[in-house]
Amino acid sequence: MAVKLRLMRMGKKKQPTYRIVAADARSPRDGRFLEIVGTYDPRPDPSVIRIDDERALHWLRHGAQPTERVEKLLKITGTWDEFQSSKNQK
Repeated sequence: MAVKLRLMRMGKKKQPTYRIVAADARSPRDGRFLEIVGTYDPRPDPSVIRIDDERALHWLRHGAQPTERVEKLLKITGTWDEFQSSKNQK
């Protein structure tokens, strides 16, 4: 099963919030998912990003592919750098 880390849209019309989820690549955007890894609220200034680093690293180490936006969020929080450094040590 191909797993992706991607955004799942939540919230009201014109007031989006997102969950960062690990989901099967074949499932729809707001459909079935395996685990909630974090949240992203783009509306306040600055944006609020909460990611469970331990679970995100778990999925990345097990082959999950992040979307472009999720990869950018992981870089902002520093989780992506931690993943890259652990990958280079091996």
